[in-house]
Amino acid sequence: MRQLPLSVGLREGARFESFVAGRNGEVVELLSRAGRSTLRVLWVWGRHGTGKTHLLQAACASAADRGGSASYLDPAAGAEPGWLEGCENLDLVCLDGLEEISRDAAWNHALFRLHTLMQDGPASLCIATEQPPAAVEFQLPDLRSRLLAGSVHQLHELDDAGQAEALQLRAARRGLDLSAESALYLVHRLPRDMHTLCAVLDRLDQASLVAQRRLTVPFLRQALEDQGIGGT
Repeated sequence: MRQLPLSVGLREGARFESFVAGRNGEVVELLSRAGRSTLRVLWVWGRHGTGKTHLLQAACASAADRGGSASYLDPAAGAEPGWLEGCENLDLVCLDGLEEISRDAAWNHALFRLHTLMQDGPASLCIATEQPPAAVEFQLPDLRSRLLAGSVHQLHELDDAGQAEALQLRAARRGLDLSAESALYLVHRLPRDMHTLCAVLDRLDQASLVAQRRLTVPFLRQALEDQGIGGT
């Protein structure tokens, strides 16, 4: 995968197969084809913890697996508007956290230029925001209209069963055996967002290694109580 200089590295676990789609099957399907379809712009939005970053990075990884070229950019991690230079020649450009730079003049002009140049090239642009498109303010009104002319989709939060399944997938990637019962126990006793759930699971992984215990419900109950991060 040809990355532009200083592009943010992709997380190893950010793959489509490690994402539980739930009600988001259509969005996942579109992103899995990004960079090899006629879709020029895909705007994905959803609350914190719904998997936007995971999916954008998975799309880049998928493009790389196919021998394509892609770049993942996150302004919050230091990406700059100049990094869009030349991106029209890539198969896929993913921009995370658009609302963070939507009122920035340099970013507006760089995105407008990229969108214009993309019309004569192979690139697809995937953007993600926490806010719905109607709430995102741009400096250039024409940029808003161009981006909204693409395909816009909301990412929905997983239900309890979906979050438990996602925890089990994450545990399996770490070589852990997390039963459905134990996963649901965590979902029912922790804040219902995947960032928190995954962070707590990582801490419990370390605790289980120290204690040489499996992630059973009795162990989880005691570990959460000891760490002050869950109820009983």
